[in-house]
Amino acid sequence: MFNWFSKPAAIPAGPVEWIAVGLGNPGRDYENTRHNAGFCAVERIAGKCGVKIDRLKFKSLCADTTFGGQRVLLMKPSTFMNCSGEAVREAMQFYKIPAERVLVLFDDVSLDPGRLRIRRQGSDGGHNGIKNMIYLTGKDTFPRIKIGVGKKPHPEYDLAAWVLGKFPKELADTMDKAYERAAEAAQLIIEGKIDEAMNRYNA
Repeated sequence: MFNWFSKPAAIPAGPVEWIAVGLGNPGRDYENTRHNAGFCAVERIAGKCGVKIDRLKFKSLCADTTFGGQRVLLMKPSTFMNCSGEAVREAMQFYKIPAERVLVLFDDVSLDPGRLRIRRQGSDGGHNGIKNMIYLTGKDTFPRIKIGVGKKPHPEYDLAAWVLGKFPKELADTMDKAYERAAEAAQLIIEGKIDEAMNRYNA
């Protein structure tokens, strides 16, 4: 007899060892905007793991999965970009995860569309989501994957309008490949191979 009800994904055994958080803004109005590149990348990880990021916890939509041989909490904060640290801090405190095991995926306007840049740690670089995370956790040692979304067309162009704008259709394939590479890089980082990830994927 056909079972119309799919079984929920089994929760991995053991404690959560990593958090992988994609930064962005919640809601349909922000889908496929430059600022939501982090959301798209963490969704790609979820797809590889066969899970959906749909459980509400830590002011985020979450999924609990196994990735890179580790139990990983995938997060899409619901706080809006500038308050991302509220969600991340809650999850870090609950699972007692150090900053060095919180992988952050987010957009970068200094990189050409689709290019990646991986860093072990660093300053906020003018990114408000990272700035809030550093401020609320007191740490800047998050490994990170920056996803290029392109520079403003001219210096006078409003930055907020640029990052909240949607990608043109001609960049769809470029960004799709970028999210795939970001997911591959994330797996290497969680496996403890960040040097390999940087050598392979850094722009």
